[in-house]
Amino acid sequence: MHNGIDLDVYFEIILYPVAGLFVIEMISRLAKIANWVKLLTQAVMCVGFGIAYIAMQVAHWLTAGVLLALAIALFYQAKRSKLDPQKALY
Repeated sequence: MHNGIDLDVYFEIILYPVAGLFVIEMISRLAKIANWVKLLTQAVMCVGFGIAYIAMQVAHWLTAGVLLALAIALFYQAKRSKLDPQKALY
């Protein structure tokens, strides 16, 4: 069963969030932004991609679910990092 999306599109769907995480990481390191701000920004980006992937014509539920789960983990780490940076794992 073919849903009209080629394999290269699936690779792009995976690549865009990874590139976004990487770009946010590099910018935050260069600008010496606080760790919790970086994690919060990455979480918001993951939520945005997750919502976008659900809203696509051919919804990518699994990819969106993984991104939303990652966003929850990033929100938790951002909160933990802001409250006590020594206890933050990341």
